[in-house]
Amino acid sequence: MNNRELFFNQSPWSWKEFIQLLVLVLVLVPFFVEYLLMNYLSGLFQNDLYAGTLVGFIMSIIFMSGLYLIALKPKRLSWHDVGLNHFPLNYWGPIAGWTVVLIIVSILLVLAMALVGIGVENSKTESIQSHITPVNFLIAFVSASIISPLYEEIFYRGFLYRLLRSKLGITIGMLVSSFIFMIVHLPTYNVLPVTFVSGLVFSWTYEKTGSVIPGIIIHGTFNGIALILTTFS
Repeated sequence: MNNRELFFNQSPWSWKEFIQLLVLVLVLVPFFVEYLLMNYLSGLFQNDLYAGTLVGFIMSIIFMSGLYLIALKPKRLSWHDVGLNHFPLNYWGPIAGWTVVLIIVSILLVLAMALVGIGVENSKTESIQSHITPVNFLIAFVSASIISPLYEEIFYRGFLYRLLRSKLGITIGMLVSSFIFMIVHLPTYNVLPVTFVSGLVFSWTYEKTGSVIPGIIIHGTFNGIALILTTFS
């Protein structure tokens, strides 16, 4: 058994940390941050892009703080234990390949959703489209391509997938972690299939490298391309 297999087979966490952090991300954050705070900030700024970006930044702080205080600090672990590790240089090829695959599959899913009358717009992209400025686009780009991929990959793959994989195996771990990743994007129903497939891809790159960095790169690149297409289409 090599070091990577040992890393995944012997997760340092139990179901206790799993439940505590799921309550945080599935109950507390959606109600207090994504609902109450988002509504307040939308009224304050009169702009869903600014409100959503600030909410995303606050969520990233809550996610990382919760992960550190619940899963890392009590067990004297470091961020290396949630996948912030180097990856082999020869994996840049698969990173490019998976990015292309994800883009193609996502386009097909979007076309399929369009056939049944489900669009891909949301309040943030509509806000950008109606007020396209360099500043607005830069804010949206930083949020979608840097902030979200960073904290989401560390949490959903680095912690969540590693724990589920150690308890349930590779296949179930990928499916369950990707399903949870999908449902936290409710109520944006139009992106749920894409989000689920993305979760599978990011979990696989983590499995193959022991690092969440390839997933962060693919995630950020994909989000950036999607933002450009939805903003200027």
